[in-house]
Amino acid sequence: MDDSWPDPRTGVKSPNAYPYFDAEPDDGYDGDVRRRGRRRRWGRVLLALLVVLVLLAIGGYFYLDSRLKRESALDYPGRLADTPGTNWLVVGSDSRAGLSRQQRKDFATGKAAGRRTDSMMLLHTGAGGTTLVSLPRDSYVPIPGHGSNKLNAAFAFGGPKLLVRTVEQATGIRIDHYAEIGFGGFVGMVDAIGGVEMCIKEPMRDPKAGLNLKAGCQNLTGGQALGYVRTRASARADLDRVDRQRQFFGALIKKSSSPGVLLNPFRSIPLALNGTGNFLVDDGDHLLDLSRMMWSMRGVSGGDGVTTTVPIGGAGSSPAAGAYITWDRTKALQLFNALKSDKAVPKSVITK
Repeated sequence: MDDSWPDPRTGVKSPNAYPYFDAEPDDGYDGDVRRRGRRRRWGRVLLALLVVLVLLAIGGYFYLDSRLKRESALDYPGRLADTPGTNWLVVGSDSRAGLSRQQRKDFATGKAAGRRTDSMMLLHTGAGGTTLVSLPRDSYVPIPGHGSNKLNAAFAFGGPKLLVRTVEQATGIRIDHYAEIGFGGFVGMVDAIGGVEMCIKEPMRDPKAGLNLKAGCQNLTGGQALGYVRTRASARADLDRVDRQRQFFGALIKKSSSPGVLLNPFRSIPLALNGTGNFLVDDGDHLLDLSRMMWSMRGVSGGDGVTTTVPIGGAGSSPAAGAYITWDRTKALQLFNALKSDKAVPKSVITK
């Protein structure tokens, strides 16, 4: 009886041809099969890892987006028609939420409840470039339903919605997005990235803001940074303060978006959690919008754009508002008309 089997590789019958009893040296056929099998397994593993990473990224985005606080700020009857480009109203409030009792004492924030505007900036991006304009809180402007008063009074009277309405009517520019952060969120963001380096020209001391800084370049902690952007203890008071606020926010955004922070999970994760947990945006805004805003501010701080304050015309006082400042109507109109038309801002209206 012929018990030989055809060799599947050569077709020649041989007693040892059956694969299970093949004693001949490996000629590479089985090795090729094993290598191809290993490659397929590694391919499936890499594909599975890629799918997991994509799902984590998507899940992380929606989780962080859900942490944003939201409030209707852009919905009121009779709004201005849309204007070209994209416009953000960026507000720093004096909300103490998120600060411990000891922090309130250390940072000299007081115990006031609620929130009031401590800084306001208009960020415009479009074909005419990117422009960041400080709106001093002591600006004397008409507030719908409340006569004329300081700009920050609009927030006190009616929150973000009335503030947006007041800014739109004072500038003629339609606001597309709103972002607000309080004291606690600001301190947390600065500390999450390990502080922000600033170069101080001369010593700064202001007990009312919990500030005591020496001259020179130094890394400011969250508490020191809060005092730095709050203090009005200088010759030009609020006008000096808005300059420092633009300067510091630019440095904060620049460091937050640097590879040293984004690629370091011990920095990027606390920053993302702290930022999204403390930012308040309009109920139509999302994390992607906020990321675009921060990227635009990063460009401005890097010199790719214009930073300025509304041209100031003078000062005054009234029983209702107390001391206030007024805008230079001619120059302010030129500034806002340029932004409203999405054109480059004339150099003659840029103030430093």
